[in-house]
Amino acid sequence: MAACRMALLAMATLAGVAQANAEPRAVVELFTSQGCSSCPPADALLGKLAHDPNVIALSLAIDYWDYIGWKDTLALPGHTNRQKAYSKMRGDRGVYTPQVIVNGTAQALGSDQADIERAIGQSHRGSAILSVPVSIKVADGRLTVDAPAGKGSEEHAEVWLCPVTSAVPVAIGRGENHGRTITYHNAVRRWIRLGEWNGAAASWSVPLKEIKNEGADGVAVLLQSGTANRPGPMLGAAMAALQ
Repeated sequence: MAACRMALLAMATLAGVAQANAEPRAVVELFTSQGCSSCPPADALLGKLAHDPNVIALSLAIDYWDYIGWKDTLALPGHTNRQKAYSKMRGDRGVYTPQVIVNGTAQALGSDQADIERAIGQSHRGSAILSVPVSIKVADGRLTVDAPAGKGSEEHAEVWLCPVTSAVPVAIGRGENHGRTITYHNAVRRWIRLGEWNGAAASWSVPLKEIKNEGADGVAVLLQSGTANRPGPMLGAAMAALQ
């Protein structure tokens, strides 16, 4: 019996990507950079969090440190814009690496597990946080996302699909991390806007062939209030491996 439980746990955490989970306690977004000497401890910690089935841990590589000697091979300009948008919504200038944003509302130092746990607790002071049990199904060459009806007609969120690569080892040839090989966990490769959720039960479906590129072996789905330029609290989220 114990062996069966261990096998099931291993399957659920295969490649660091949890299967669709209706009740995660946190979406942890790590803003990191291959050119940042302070980031490797945070990258390692995110790898640990990625194996927690109740945490959706995402690595978002930014590009504003590229000028100091190494062009980040995973960076997307949209990640830099997202980090700045979070800062604008908070009303501060807190943009740095390694920075974690938890559930779209609270920030923490990405290399400090206690600070991340504090931020998770702080984020749950909002009753709507992760209140929508999102589900993901991968079958017959398609990925389908379902969201149930909400509790109020005023609820609204954008629905984002993020293909991820569960583990990306990168040998860094220049810059502050010269000579190191660092593994990035659940590296976000793209952002695909599926549509909007307006409080009514809804479903979205996309062909897998539109997702499986650049080594993506999993997906995260985020139901986030606000907009890309003004991101708000995370209302729902799920993660699944691609088959």
